[in-house]
Amino acid sequence: MITGIKKMMLLNFTHARWMIVIFVVMLQLCSTMLTSGQEYKAGPAEKDYAGYLFAYFKGNAVSDEALCFAISTDGYNYRALNHNKPILDSKMISSTGGIRDPHILRGIDGQSYYMVLTDMTSSKGWDSNRAMVLLKSTDLINWKHTVVNIQKQYNGNEDLKRVWAPQTIFDPAKGKYMVYWSMKHGDGADMIYYAYANDDFTGFTAAPEVLFRPKNGKSCIDGDIINKNGLFHLFYKTEGHGNGIRLAMTDSLASGKWIEQPGYKQQTKDAVEGSGVFKLNNSPKYILMYDVYGKGKYQFCESYDLDQFNVIDHEVKMDFHPRHGTIIPLTRKELVNLTNRWGIPKDMELSFRKNPVLEGYYADPDVLYSKKTKKFYIYPTSDGFDGWGGTYFKTFSSMDLKNWKDEGVILDLKKDVSWANRNAWAPTIAEKEVKGNYKYYYYFTAAQKIGVAVSDLPTGPFVDSGKPLLSAKPEGIKHGQVIDPAVFTDPKTGKSYIYWGNGFLAATQLNEDMISLEENTTKILKTDKTFREGTYVFFRKGIYYFLWSEEDTRSENYRVRYGTSYSPIGPISISDNNLILQKDPSNGIYGTGHNSVLQIPGKDEWYVVYHRFSYPDGIKMGDAAGFNREVCIDRIYFDDKGNILPVKPTL
Repeated sequence: MITGIKKMMLLNFTHARWMIVIFVVMLQLCSTMLTSGQEYKAGPAEKDYAGYLFAYFKGNAVSDEALCFAISTDGYNYRALNHNKPILDSKMISSTGGIRDPHILRGIDGQSYYMVLTDMTSSKGWDSNRAMVLLKSTDLINWKHTVVNIQKQYNGNEDLKRVWAPQTIFDPAKGKYMVYWSMKHGDGADMIYYAYANDDFTGFTAAPEVLFRPKNGKSCIDGDIINKNGLFHLFYKTEGHGNGIRLAMTDSLASGKWIEQPGYKQQTKDAVEGSGVFKLNNSPKYILMYDVYGKGKYQFCESYDLDQFNVIDHEVKMDFHPRHGTIIPLTRKELVNLTNRWGIPKDMELSFRKNPVLEGYYADPDVLYSKKTKKFYIYPTSDGFDGWGGTYFKTFSSMDLKNWKDEGVILDLKKDVSWANRNAWAPTIAEKEVKGNYKYYYYFTAAQKIGVAVSDLPTGPFVDSGKPLLSAKPEGIKHGQVIDPAVFTDPKTGKSYIYWGNGFLAATQLNEDMISLEENTTKILKTDKTFREGTYVFFRKGIYYFLWSEEDTRSENYRVRYGTSYSPIGPISISDNNLILQKDPSNGIYGTGHNSVLQIPGKDEWYVVYHRFSYPDGIKMGDAAGFNREVCIDRIYFDDKGNILPVKPTL
């Protein structure tokens, strides 16, 4: 008995000691982050990536030793920007008149981009360069550059012959950007060195040190490091003893403790160099690409584990011939910025039209024109999460319905709501004037209940009421879910109503405080068998219009129907030709539904705001298309009898 107690005490002491160690390490890491000048800020969420940027050079001619860009929306089909001409003048940024091997990196702050380039022209010989070029940008268009000459700036490099293929990675243990590259001194082997960049990314904080030296002591060049689940994978090329791509791994970049993996990773017998690895957006797949320089082509391979690779050349298409380059993911906004500057490649024009209007995956949009700010706002579900698993809400503002500003998170279930922390869906909002000031009442779905939060501004912050407004199905309803609120204020009476339901349509009058329900006013409104969810109500020329979505949001046939009434609580009249928004396969548009409606103030001009499958690949996603949706806007027209004419969804 006593022995057992001693063992338990020892285990508890050991556990406590480890907890202290972990705590100290976390404090040290936080200190490093704060003193390094680098802040950890949230960049784009992976779900909001919409394409890729390929940075490359073209060949050994001096005119081809220059930086070029290409873009892709799927990671397989790439088109050159600027007609495959350089986007920067090598003579302006380098000391040799040429650059090679561009590596591009997105900064952890979400606001910066970094490039490092070999400062070299091969016409002067393969052992002629001693420098690299460092570049930094905040928009991918304008770049500040610095030349770092290793031989001139650091002692002990008198016999330095070459500085090749620099790359950059953020080292979380140091809170700094590590630049690494291969160097050769005298008759020695090429080895991979590193140095940490200063905060301005204009130089290094200390002299270079060896990062990786193979156990066999032979040459290695063209290092490319990717972090996967906390393990750093270094792909490198061996020189003169197999001439292929190998892999080494570590959990600490600067430790010097690398575990070399067996075999080669290239999937060809031809000589290769310049490997680059990137993760496909919203996919578990990784792509390994490399330059098959003797054949003048690139080879692409895919992998789930960064160990086993399969060639996918038949899936990859380019309208240019790259040499040693790298790829990063891009948001839709970044793609638009690049194409605004360098032009849209001709066969990619459809991918850059103005619908959708929000950047990234969003759904279930509710639209508001604010009398207070004179701006338009969209309040969507944050989409792109498996199984509709989002936990926060954002809003977007615009002056013209075309250019939308991300106003950030306005309600986070995990931080701001005590009664639910999952499934943040389908919000709706009302603007009310209260004692001369405007108030905003935000109704939202969380954990299959409906809550309400209040703010003095349409952009929040919103304060939750502290409990669900609606948590149970109406009496007599046995099916469906308590989701998808819609709020409507009757212009005739000033009374406000909330509508909700999945598989049923319920309506209840709101009290004047807008955060509680008028007792005994709940009513089940009769529709027809097409009703599924996503109700929206608006008023025009004496008629109350009730819109709803039919089918399942995962279905390509998700679509919008409507009925009319002369009262905000029915009865609803439904005509035979009431289908007003549906898919258009000829344009690759599917899953159009869950809408709201906007009237331009003072005009009989109306728009439908809705979501659809992400374009163009959503139709290929299966059920995942139902939670990878995007928000669009199109015009609504009425005939002289007040019927809504079918809307043509556009690109």
